[in-house]
Amino acid sequence: MQFRTLSFILSRSRITKHTPLILIPQNYQFTTRRRFNQECDNVNTSSSAHSFIDNQAIKIQTLLKTNQNQNVYEIERALNHSQISLSEDLVLNVLKRHRSDWKPAYAFFIWVSRGEEGRDYLPGTCAYNEILDVLGKMKRFDEVHQVLDEMFERKKGLFNEITYRIVVNRYAAAHRVDEATEFFYRREQFGLRLDLIAFQTLLLALCRYKHVEAAEFLFHSKQKEFRMDIKTRNIILNGWCVVGSLREAKRFWNDIITSKCKPDKFTYGIFINSLSKAGKLSTAVKLFRAMWEKGCDPDVAICNCIIDGLCFKKRIPEAIAIFEEMNDRDCLRDVATYNSLIKHICKIGRMEKVYELLDDMEQKGGICSPNARTYGYLLSSTKKPEDVQPILERMERNGCKMTSDVFNLLLRLFMEWGNEERAKSTWDEMERSGLGPDQRSYTIMVHGLFDNGKLKSALQYFNEMTLKGLVPEPRTKLLVNAIHIKLQDRKNESGDVGDVMNKISSLIASRKDRKKNRKAR
Repeated sequence: MQFRTLSFILSRSRITKHTPLILIPQNYQFTTRRRFNQECDNVNTSSSAHSFIDNQAIKIQTLLKTNQNQNVYEIERALNHSQISLSEDLVLNVLKRHRSDWKPAYAFFIWVSRGEEGRDYLPGTCAYNEILDVLGKMKRFDEVHQVLDEMFERKKGLFNEITYRIVVNRYAAAHRVDEATEFFYRREQFGLRLDLIAFQTLLLALCRYKHVEAAEFLFHSKQKEFRMDIKTRNIILNGWCVVGSLREAKRFWNDIITSKCKPDKFTYGIFINSLSKAGKLSTAVKLFRAMWEKGCDPDVAICNCIIDGLCFKKRIPEAIAIFEEMNDRDCLRDVATYNSLIKHICKIGRMEKVYELLDDMEQKGGICSPNARTYGYLLSSTKKPEDVQPILERMERNGCKMTSDVFNLLLRLFMEWGNEERAKSTWDEMERSGLGPDQRSYTIMVHGLFDNGKLKSALQYFNEMTLKGLVPEPRTKLLVNAIHIKLQDRKNESGDVGDVMNKISSLIASRKDRKKNRKAR
Protein backbone atom coordinates (compact mmCIF):
# COMPACT_ATOMS: atom_id res chain seq x y z
CA MET A 1 0.00 0.00 0.00
CA GLN A 2 1.44 3.36 -0.98
CA PHE A 3 0.52 6.56 0.82
CA ARG A 4 0.50 9.66 -1.35
CA THR A 5 1.70 12.81 0.31
CA LEU A 6 -0.87 15.19 1.73
CA SER A 7 0.94 18.04 0.00
CA PHE A 8 -0.29 16.61 -3.30
CA ILE A 9 -3.95 17.01 -2.45
CA LEU A 10 -3.30 20.35 -0.76
CA SER A 11 -1.76 21.71 -3.94
CA ARG A 12 -4.60 20.31 -6.02
CA SER A 13 -7.22 21.85 -3.78
CA ARG A 14 -5.80 25.29 -4.57
CA ILE A 15 -6.51 24.99 -8.27
CA THR A 16 -9.70 22.88 -8.28
CA LYS A 17 -12.20 25.69 -8.43
CA HIS A 18 -15.33 23.54 -8.36
CA THR A 19 -14.43 21.00 -5.69
CA PRO A 20 -17.55 20.67 -3.48
CA LEU A 21 -17.00 20.69 -0.30
CA ILE A 22 -20.30 -8.15 20.94
CA LEU A 23 -20.06 -9.88 23.75
CA ILE A 24 -16.34 -9.45 24.28
CA PRO A 25 -16.08 -7.48 27.55
CA GLN A 26 -14.93 -3.88 27.65
CA ASN A 27 -11.39 -4.72 28.73
CA TYR A 28 -10.95 -6.72 25.51
CA GLN A 29 -11.44 -3.57 23.44
CA PHE A 30 -7.84 -2.60 23.82
CA THR A 31 -8.07 0.99 22.57
CA THR A 32 -11.70 1.94 22.74
CA ARG A 33 -13.50 4.99 21.33
CA ARG A 34 -14.36 5.95 24.92
CA ARG A 35 -10.67 5.96 25.87
CA PHE A 36 -9.90 7.94 22.72
CA ASN A 37 -12.45 10.58 23.69
CA GLN A 38 -11.23 10.69 27.29
CA GLU A 39 -7.62 11.20 26.25
CA CYS A 40 -8.55 13.91 23.77
CA ASP A 41 -11.04 15.76 25.98
CA ASN A 42 -8.77 16.35 28.97
CA VAL A 43 -6.94 19.45 27.75
CA ASN A 44 -9.47 22.04 28.94
CA THR A 45 -11.64 21.00 31.87
CA SER A 46 -13.17 24.30 32.98
CA SER A 47 -16.75 25.01 31.91
CA SER A 48 -15.83 28.53 30.76
CA ALA A 49 -13.12 27.17 28.46
CA HIS A 50 -15.49 24.59 27.01
CA SER A 51 -18.18 27.24 26.52
CA PHE A 52 -15.77 29.49 24.63
CA ILE A 53 -14.52 26.62 22.46
CA ASP A 54 -18.11 25.50 21.73
CA ASN A 55 -18.99 29.01 20.58
CA GLN A 56 -15.93 29.19 18.33
CA ALA A 57 -16.65 25.71 16.95
CA ILE A 58 -20.26 26.66 16.17
CA LYS A 59 -18.95 29.74 14.36
CA ILE A 60 -16.71 27.56 12.15
CA GLN A 61 -19.49 24.99 11.70
CA THR A 62 -21.83 27.73 10.46
CA LEU A 63 -19.13 29.11 8.16
CA LEU A 64 -18.52 25.68 6.62
CA LYS A 65 -22.23 25.09 6.15
CA THR A 66 -22.75 28.51 4.57
CA ASN A 67 -19.92 27.88 2.10
CA GLN A 68 -20.58 24.16 1.51
CA ASN A 69 -21.30 24.70 -2.20
CA GLN A 70 -18.26 26.90 -2.75
CA ASN A 71 -14.94 25.72 -4.12
CA VAL A 72 -12.00 24.99 -1.83
CA TYR A 73 -10.32 28.36 -2.44
CA GLU A 74 -13.42 30.28 -1.34
CA ILE A 75 -13.76 28.14 1.79
CA GLU A 76 -10.13 28.75 2.70
CA ARG A 77 -10.53 32.48 2.19
CA ALA A 78 -13.58 32.50 4.48
CA LEU A 79 -11.64 30.58 7.13
CA ASN A 80 -8.68 32.96 6.84
CA HIS A 81 -10.97 35.93 7.39
CA SER A 82 -12.61 34.31 10.44
CA GLN A 83 -9.65 35.34 12.64
CA ILE A 84 -10.15 32.35 14.93
CA SER A 85 -7.28 31.28 17.16
CA LEU A 86 -6.74 27.56 16.60
CA SER A 87 -6.07 24.98 19.31
CA GLU A 88 -6.28 21.20 19.55
CA ASP A 89 -9.51 21.46 21.57
CA LEU A 90 -11.14 23.69 18.97
CA VAL A 91 -10.08 21.56 16.00
CA LEU A 92 -11.38 18.41 17.73
CA ASN A 93 -14.66 20.13 18.53
CA VAL A 94 -15.18 21.14 14.89
CA LEU A 95 -14.27 17.70 13.53
CA LYS A 96 -16.60 15.95 15.96
CA ARG A 97 -19.45 18.13 14.71
CA HIS A 98 -18.87 16.72 11.22
CA ARG A 99 -18.53 13.00 11.93
CA SER A 100 -21.16 12.22 9.29
CA ASP A 101 -20.10 14.92 6.83
CA TRP A 102 -16.54 14.28 5.69
CA LYS A 103 -16.24 17.00 3.01
CA PRO A 104 -16.34 20.09 5.28
CA ALA A 105 -14.40 18.19 7.95
CA TYR A 106 -11.60 17.40 5.51
CA ALA A 107 -11.62 20.87 3.94
CA PHE A 108 -11.22 22.35 7.43
CA PHE A 109 -8.49 19.86 8.35
CA ILE A 110 -6.53 20.61 5.17
CA TRP A 111 -6.66 24.32 5.98
CA VAL A 112 -5.56 23.66 9.57
CA SER A 113 -2.71 21.35 8.47
CA ARG A 114 -1.05 23.99 6.34
CA GLY A 115 -0.07 26.21 9.23
CA GLU A 116 -0.29 29.29 7.01
CA GLU A 117 -1.37 32.85 7.69
CA GLY A 118 1.08 33.23 10.57
CA ARG A 119 -0.45 30.38 12.57
CA ASP A 120 1.87 28.47 14.89
CA TYR A 121 -0.63 25.64 15.47
CA LEU A 122 -0.33 22.23 13.80
CA PRO A 123 -2.71 19.31 14.49
CA GLY A 124 -1.77 16.86 17.22
CA THR A 125 -2.39 13.12 17.47
CA CYS A 126 -5.98 13.49 18.67
CA ALA A 127 -6.91 15.72 15.72
CA TYR A 128 -5.29 13.32 13.25
CA ASN A 129 -7.08 10.38 14.84
CA GLU A 130 -10.42 12.17 14.65
CA ILE A 131 -10.13 13.00 10.94
CA LEU A 132 -8.98 9.44 10.23
CA ASP A 133 -12.09 8.15 11.97
CA VAL A 134 -14.35 10.53 10.04
CA LEU A 135 -12.80 9.63 6.67
CA GLY A 136 -12.68 5.91 7.44
CA LYS A 137 -16.33 5.90 8.46
CA MET A 138 -17.22 7.34 5.05
CA LYS A 139 -14.83 4.89 3.29
CA ARG A 140 -12.65 7.72 1.93
CA PHE A 141 -9.49 5.62 1.98
CA ASP A 142 -7.53 7.71 -0.53
CA GLU A 143 -7.84 10.60 1.92
CA VAL A 144 -7.03 8.27 4.84
CA HIS A 145 -3.77 7.31 3.11
CA GLN A 146 -2.90 10.97 2.54
CA VAL A 147 -3.43 11.82 6.22
CA LEU A 148 -1.34 8.82 7.30
CA ASP A 149 1.40 9.89 4.92
CA GLU A 150 1.39 13.38 6.43
CA MET A 151 1.64 11.88 9.94
CA PHE A 152 4.59 9.75 8.85
CA GLU A 153 6.40 12.71 7.23
CA ARG A 154 6.14 14.82 10.37
CA LYS A 155 7.87 12.03 12.37
CA LYS A 156 7.01 13.40 15.80
CA GLY A 157 5.37 10.38 17.42
CA LEU A 158 1.96 11.29 16.05
CA PHE A 159 1.04 7.68 15.32
CA ASN A 160 -0.16 5.77 18.41
CA GLU A 161 -2.16 2.67 19.33
CA ILE A 162 -5.46 4.52 18.92
CA THR A 163 -4.46 5.53 15.39
CA TYR A 164 -3.77 1.88 14.65
CA ARG A 165 -7.09 0.74 16.11
CA ILE A 166 -9.09 3.34 14.20
CA VAL A 167 -7.56 2.48 10.83
CA VAL A 168 -7.75 -1.30 11.32
CA ASN A 169 -11.40 -1.06 12.40
CA ARG A 170 -12.34 1.13 9.44
CA TYR A 171 -10.63 -1.25 7.00
CA ALA A 172 -12.46 -4.21 8.55
CA ALA A 173 -15.79 -2.36 8.48
CA ALA A 174 -15.27 -1.68 4.76
CA HIS A 175 -14.45 -5.41 4.24
CA ARG A 176 -10.86 -4.62 3.24
CA VAL A 177 -9.41 -7.61 5.06
CA ASP A 178 -6.09 -7.69 3.19
CA GLU A 179 -5.47 -4.00 3.84
CA ALA A 180 -6.34 -4.38 7.53
CA THR A 181 -3.86 -7.26 7.80
CA GLU A 182 -1.20 -5.37 5.86
CA PHE A 183 -1.65 -2.37 8.13
CA PHE A 184 -0.82 -4.58 11.11
CA TYR A 185 2.59 -5.30 9.53
CA ARG A 186 3.14 -1.58 8.86
CA ARG A 187 3.19 -0.86 12.61
CA GLU A 188 6.99 -1.03 12.72
CA GLN A 189 7.16 1.62 10.01
CA PHE A 190 5.26 3.92 12.39
CA GLY A 191 7.42 3.08 15.39
CA LEU A 192 5.15 0.48 17.05
CA ARG A 193 5.90 -3.13 17.90
CA LEU A 194 4.30 -6.22 16.36
CA ASP A 195 3.04 -7.61 19.66
CA LEU A 196 0.20 -9.88 20.77
CA ILE A 197 -2.11 -7.04 21.84
CA ALA A 198 -1.87 -5.43 18.40
CA PHE A 199 -2.58 -8.81 16.81
CA GLN A 200 -5.61 -9.26 19.09
CA THR A 201 -6.84 -5.82 18.04
CA LEU A 202 -6.69 -6.94 14.40
CA LEU A 203 -8.55 -10.19 15.16
CA LEU A 204 -11.15 -8.30 17.17
CA ALA A 205 -11.80 -5.87 14.29
CA LEU A 206 -12.09 -8.68 11.72
CA CYS A 207 -14.46 -10.68 13.92
CA ARG A 208 -16.59 -7.66 14.76
CA TYR A 209 -17.30 -7.19 11.06
CA LYS A 210 -17.90 -10.91 10.42
CA HIS A 211 -14.60 -11.83 8.79
CA VAL A 212 -14.19 -14.71 11.21
CA GLU A 213 -12.74 -17.21 8.73
CA ALA A 214 -9.92 -14.78 7.91
CA ALA A 215 -9.38 -14.10 11.62
CA GLU A 216 -9.18 -17.81 12.47
CA PHE A 217 -6.78 -18.41 9.58
CA LEU A 218 -4.50 -15.67 10.96
CA PHE A 219 -4.90 -17.13 14.45
CA HIS A 220 -3.64 -20.55 13.32
CA SER A 221 -0.90 -19.16 11.06
CA LYS A 222 0.61 -17.02 13.85
CA GLN A 223 0.56 -19.53 16.71
CA LYS A 224 4.33 -19.96 16.55
CA GLU A 225 4.95 -16.23 16.39
CA PHE A 226 2.65 -15.26 19.30
CA ARG A 227 1.77 -17.07 22.50
CA MET A 228 -1.96 -17.55 21.99
CA ASP A 229 -3.70 -17.19 25.36
CA ILE A 230 -7.37 -17.74 26.25
CA LYS A 231 -8.12 -14.10 25.47
CA THR A 232 -7.10 -14.60 21.83
CA ARG A 233 -9.21 -17.75 21.59
CA ASN A 234 -12.18 -15.94 23.12
CA ILE A 235 -12.01 -13.35 20.34
CA ILE A 236 -12.37 -16.05 17.66
CA LEU A 237 -15.11 -17.86 19.61
CA ASN A 238 -16.97 -14.58 19.98
CA GLY A 239 -16.58 -14.00 16.24
CA TRP A 240 -18.45 -17.23 15.46
CA CYS A 241 -21.09 -16.08 17.91
CA VAL A 242 -21.38 -12.72 16.12
CA VAL A 243 -22.01 -14.40 12.74
CA GLY A 244 -24.54 -16.73 14.38
CA SER A 245 -22.82 -20.00 13.51
CA LEU A 246 -23.48 -22.34 16.43
CA ARG A 247 -21.83 -25.20 14.55
CA GLU A 248 -18.52 -23.34 14.24
CA ALA A 249 -18.85 -21.98 17.78
CA LYS A 250 -19.24 -25.56 19.09
CA ARG A 251 -16.23 -26.70 17.05
CA PHE A 252 -14.03 -23.91 18.40
CA TRP A 253 -15.40 -24.41 21.94
CA ASN A 254 -14.28 -28.06 21.76
CA ASP A 255 -10.86 -26.92 20.45
CA ILE A 256 -10.50 -24.72 23.52
CA ILE A 257 -11.57 -27.50 25.89
CA THR A 258 -9.00 -29.90 24.40
CA SER A 259 -6.22 -27.30 24.31
CA LYS A 260 -3.86 -26.41 27.13
CA CYS A 261 -5.76 -23.14 27.70
CA LYS A 262 -8.32 -23.26 30.49
CA PRO A 263 -11.67 -21.57 29.67
CA ASP A 264 -12.40 -18.49 31.74
CA LYS A 265 -15.68 -16.76 32.54
CA PHE A 266 -15.62 -14.93 29.24
CA THR A 267 -15.30 -18.21 27.35
CA TYR A 268 -18.40 -19.54 29.10
CA GLY A 269 -20.22 -16.26 28.58
CA ILE A 270 -19.51 -16.20 24.85
CA PHE A 271 -20.65 -19.81 24.36
CA ILE A 272 -23.77 -19.24 26.46
CA ASN A 273 -24.57 -16.26 24.28
CA SER A 274 -24.05 -18.34 21.13
CA LEU A 275 -26.46 -20.98 22.44
CA SER A 276 -29.03 -18.31 23.34
CA LYS A 277 -28.85 -16.66 19.92
CA ALA A 278 -29.29 -20.04 18.23
CA GLY A 279 -32.49 -20.66 20.17
CA LYS A 280 -30.87 -23.22 22.48
CA LEU A 281 -31.90 -21.27 25.56
CA SER A 282 -32.58 -24.30 27.76
CA THR A 283 -29.05 -25.61 27.08
CA ALA A 284 -27.67 -22.14 27.80
CA VAL A 285 -29.53 -21.97 31.12
CA LYS A 286 -28.21 -25.44 32.08
CA LEU A 287 -24.62 -24.35 31.37
CA PHE A 288 -25.30 -21.15 33.31
CA ARG A 289 -26.55 -23.12 36.33
CA ALA A 290 -23.64 -25.56 36.03
CA MET A 291 -21.19 -22.67 36.39
CA TRP A 292 -22.62 -21.78 39.79
CA GLU A 293 -22.61 -25.44 40.86
CA LYS A 294 -18.93 -25.78 39.87
CA GLY A 295 -18.00 -22.66 41.80
CA CYS A 296 -17.21 -20.72 38.61
CA ASP A 297 -19.61 -17.93 39.41
CA PRO A 298 -21.07 -16.21 36.32
CA ASP A 299 -20.32 -12.51 36.10
CA VAL A 300 -22.83 -9.78 35.34
CA ALA A 301 -22.32 -10.07 31.55
CA ILE A 302 -23.33 -13.76 31.59
CA CYS A 303 -26.33 -13.04 33.83
CA ASN A 304 -27.38 -10.25 31.48
CA CYS A 305 -27.16 -12.62 28.52
CA ILE A 306 -29.46 -15.16 30.20
CA ILE A 307 -31.89 -12.47 31.37
CA ASP A 308 -32.09 -11.00 27.88
CA GLY A 309 -32.59 -14.44 26.32
CA LEU A 310 -35.38 -15.32 28.74
CA CYS A 311 -37.10 -11.98 28.15
CA PHE A 312 -36.87 -12.48 24.38
CA LYS A 313 -38.64 -15.83 24.78
CA LYS A 314 -41.28 -14.03 26.90
CA ARG A 315 -40.14 -15.93 30.01
CA ILE A 316 -40.02 -12.66 31.95
CA PRO A 317 -40.87 -14.16 35.41
CA GLU A 318 -37.79 -16.44 35.11
CA ALA A 319 -35.68 -13.45 34.06
CA ILE A 320 -36.86 -11.46 37.07
CA ALA A 321 -36.06 -14.45 39.32
CA ILE A 322 -32.44 -14.46 38.10
CA PHE A 323 -32.39 -10.66 38.45
CA GLU A 324 -33.31 -11.09 42.13
CA GLU A 325 -30.91 -14.04 42.57
CA MET A 326 -27.97 -11.88 41.47
CA ASN A 327 -28.23 -9.95 44.73
CA ASP A 328 -28.19 -13.15 46.79
CA ARG A 329 -25.04 -14.35 45.01
CA ASP A 330 -23.24 -10.99 45.26
CA CYS A 331 -23.25 -10.49 41.50
CA LEU A 332 -23.63 -6.74 41.11
CA ARG A 333 -26.17 -5.65 38.52
CA ASP A 334 -25.31 -2.95 36.01
CA VAL A 335 -27.21 -0.72 33.63
CA ALA A 336 -27.36 -3.49 30.98
CA THR A 337 -29.13 -5.78 33.48
CA TYR A 338 -31.88 -3.25 34.03
CA ASN A 339 -32.03 -2.32 30.36
CA SER A 340 -32.72 -5.92 29.31
CA LEU A 341 -35.75 -6.03 31.59
CA ILE A 342 -36.96 -2.52 30.75
CA LYS A 343 -36.71 -3.15 27.00
CA HIS A 344 -38.97 -6.20 27.08
CA ILE A 345 -41.34 -5.02 29.82
CA CYS A 346 -41.96 -1.84 27.78
CA LYS A 347 -43.06 -4.06 24.88
CA ILE A 348 -45.78 -5.70 26.97
CA GLY A 349 -46.94 -2.32 28.32
CA ARG A 350 -46.30 -2.89 32.05
CA MET A 351 -45.12 0.67 32.52
CA GLU A 352 -45.59 0.69 36.29
CA LYS A 353 -42.91 -2.04 36.56
CA VAL A 354 -40.70 -0.14 34.08
CA TYR A 355 -40.79 3.03 36.18
CA GLU A 356 -40.20 1.00 39.35
CA LEU A 357 -36.98 -0.32 37.78
CA LEU A 358 -36.04 3.17 36.54
CA ASP A 359 -36.50 4.64 40.04
CA ASP A 360 -34.23 1.91 41.41
CA MET A 361 -31.56 2.68 38.79
CA GLU A 362 -31.61 6.40 39.51
CA GLN A 363 -31.45 5.78 43.25
CA LYS A 364 -28.49 3.38 43.04
CA GLY A 365 -26.51 5.42 40.51
CA GLY A 366 -22.98 4.39 39.56
CA ILE A 367 -22.90 1.43 37.17
CA CYS A 368 -26.69 1.23 37.45
CA SER A 369 -27.33 4.82 36.33
CA PRO A 370 -29.76 4.94 33.39
CA ASN A 371 -28.13 5.69 30.05
CA ALA A 372 -29.39 6.93 26.70
CA ARG A 373 -30.52 3.42 25.78
CA THR A 374 -32.67 3.22 28.93
CA TYR A 375 -34.51 6.42 28.06
CA GLY A 376 -34.65 5.32 24.42
CA TYR A 377 -36.77 2.32 25.44
CA LEU A 378 -39.10 4.66 27.33
CA LEU A 379 -39.36 6.99 24.35
CA SER A 380 -40.14 4.05 22.06
CA SER A 381 -43.13 3.21 24.24
CA THR A 382 -44.67 6.70 23.99
CA LYS A 383 -47.99 7.07 22.20
CA LYS A 384 -48.16 10.82 21.52
CA PRO A 385 -45.84 13.87 21.27
CA GLU A 386 -46.78 15.17 24.72
CA ASP A 387 -45.26 12.05 26.33
CA VAL A 388 -41.80 12.86 25.00
CA GLN A 389 -40.84 16.00 26.91
CA PRO A 390 -41.18 14.56 30.47
CA ILE A 391 -38.82 11.72 29.53
CA LEU A 392 -36.27 14.12 28.00
CA GLU A 393 -36.46 16.32 31.11
CA ARG A 394 -35.90 13.30 33.36
CA MET A 395 -32.98 12.29 31.16
CA GLU A 396 -31.44 15.76 31.52
CA ARG A 397 -32.00 15.85 35.30
CA ASN A 398 -30.03 12.63 35.66
CA GLY A 399 -27.10 14.00 33.65
CA CYS A 400 -27.63 11.64 30.72
CA LYS A 401 -26.48 13.26 27.48
CA MET A 402 -28.25 13.00 24.15
CA THR A 403 -26.86 10.63 21.55
CA SER A 404 -27.34 10.29 17.81
CA ASP A 405 -29.50 7.20 18.46
CA VAL A 406 -31.90 9.18 20.68
CA PHE A 407 -32.09 12.03 18.17
CA ASN A 408 -32.87 9.58 15.36
CA LEU A 409 -35.51 7.89 17.51
CA LEU A 410 -37.16 11.26 18.14
CA LEU A 411 -37.09 12.03 14.41
CA ARG A 412 -38.79 8.71 13.67
CA LEU A 413 -41.46 9.23 16.33
CA PHE A 414 -42.32 12.77 15.27
CA MET A 415 -42.48 11.77 11.60
CA GLU A 416 -44.76 8.83 12.44
CA TRP A 417 -47.02 11.21 14.34
CA GLY A 418 -46.96 13.65 11.43
CA ASN A 419 -45.44 16.37 13.63
CA GLU A 420 -42.99 17.86 11.13
CA GLU A 421 -42.41 20.98 13.20
CA ARG A 422 -41.04 18.98 16.14
CA ALA A 423 -39.05 16.82 13.73
CA LYS A 424 -37.45 19.93 12.21
CA SER A 425 -36.59 21.39 15.64
CA THR A 426 -35.06 18.02 16.63
CA TRP A 427 -33.05 18.03 13.40
CA ASP A 428 -31.73 21.54 14.11
CA GLU A 429 -30.77 20.62 17.68
CA MET A 430 -28.99 17.47 16.50
CA GLU A 431 -27.07 19.53 13.96
CA ARG A 432 -26.07 22.15 16.57
CA SER A 433 -24.88 19.46 18.97
CA GLY A 434 -22.64 17.86 16.32
CA LEU A 435 -24.34 14.45 16.71
CA GLY A 436 -25.65 14.33 13.17
CA PRO A 437 -27.46 14.23 10.92
CA ASP A 438 -26.15 10.88 9.70
CA GLN A 439 -27.34 8.41 7.09
CA ARG A 440 -30.09 7.12 9.38
CA SER A 441 -31.37 10.66 10.02
CA TYR A 442 -31.77 11.36 6.31
CA THR A 443 -33.39 7.97 5.73
CA ILE A 444 -35.96 8.66 8.45
CA MET A 445 -36.79 12.09 7.03
CA VAL A 446 -37.04 10.91 3.40
CA HIS A 447 -39.35 8.02 4.27
CA GLY A 448 -41.34 10.03 6.81
CA LEU A 449 -41.95 12.94 4.43
CA PHE A 450 -42.97 10.50 1.70
CA ASP A 451 -45.51 8.87 4.04
CA ASN A 452 -46.86 12.34 4.88
CA GLY A 453 -47.23 13.23 1.19
CA LYS A 454 -44.37 15.79 1.16
CA LEU A 455 -42.66 14.42 -1.94
CA LYS A 456 -40.60 17.46 -2.90
CA SER A 457 -39.33 17.90 0.65
CA ALA A 458 -38.36 14.23 0.73
CA LEU A 459 -36.35 14.72 -2.47
CA GLN A 460 -34.59 17.76 -0.99
CA TYR A 461 -33.37 15.69 1.99
CA PHE A 462 -32.33 12.86 -0.34
CA ASN A 463 -30.34 15.22 -2.57
CA GLU A 464 -28.64 16.78 0.47
CA MET A 465 -27.81 13.30 1.73
CA THR A 466 -26.14 12.22 -1.51
CA LEU A 467 -24.24 15.53 -1.80
CA LYS A 468 -22.67 14.75 1.59
CA GLY A 469 -21.45 11.41 0.26
CA LEU A 470 -23.85 9.39 2.43
CA VAL A 471 -24.91 6.18 0.67
CA PRO A 472 -28.70 5.64 0.65
CA GLU A 473 -30.17 2.23 1.41
CA PRO A 474 -31.65 0.24 -1.50
CA ARG A 475 -35.17 0.79 -0.12
CA THR A 476 -34.57 4.55 -0.11
CA LYS A 477 -33.46 4.46 -3.75
CA LEU A 478 -36.65 2.58 -4.64
CA LEU A 479 -38.69 5.13 -2.71
CA VAL A 480 -37.05 8.03 -4.54
CA ASN A 481 -37.79 6.36 -7.88
CA ALA A 482 -41.43 6.12 -6.79
CA ILE A 483 -41.39 9.82 -5.85
CA HIS A 484 -40.13 10.78 -9.31
CA ILE A 485 -42.88 8.69 -10.93
CA LYS A 486 -45.55 10.28 -8.72
CA LEU A 487 -44.31 13.79 -9.44
CA GLN A 488 -44.28 13.01 -13.17
CA ASP A 489 -47.84 11.70 -12.91
CA ARG A 490 -48.94 14.90 -11.19
CA LYS A 491 -47.26 16.93 -13.92
CA ASN A 492 -49.06 14.92 -16.58
CA GLU A 493 -52.39 15.32 -14.82
CA SER A 494 -52.00 19.10 -14.88
CA GLY A 495 -50.89 19.08 -18.53
CA ASP A 496 -52.66 18.34 -21.77
CA VAL A 497 -55.19 15.49 -21.39
CA GLY A 498 -54.61 14.37 -24.96
CA ASP A 499 -50.88 13.90 -24.34
CA VAL A 500 -51.62 11.87 -21.24
CA MET A 501 -54.08 9.62 -23.14
CA ASN A 502 -51.57 9.11 -25.93
CA LYS A 503 -48.92 8.04 -23.42
CA ILE A 504 -51.34 5.61 -21.74
CA SER A 505 -52.31 4.17 -25.15
CA SER A 506 -48.68 3.66 -26.14
CA LEU A 507 -47.97 2.03 -22.78
CA ILE A 508 -50.90 -0.40 -23.25
CA ALA A 509 -49.75 -1.16 -26.81
CA SER A 510 -46.20 -1.87 -25.69
CA ARG A 511 -47.49 -4.24 -22.99
CA LYS A 512 -49.57 -6.12 -25.58
CA ASP A 513 -46.51 -6.42 -27.83
CA ARG A 514 -44.47 -7.84 -24.95
CA LYS A 515 -47.18 -10.40 -24.23
CA LYS A 516 -47.26 -11.48 -27.90
CA ASN A 517 -43.49 -11.84 -27.92
CA ARG A 518 -43.56 -13.98 -24.77
CA LYS A 519 -46.23 -16.25 -26.27
CA ALA A 520 -44.25 -16.55 -29.50
CA ARG A 521 -41.18 -17.66 -27.52
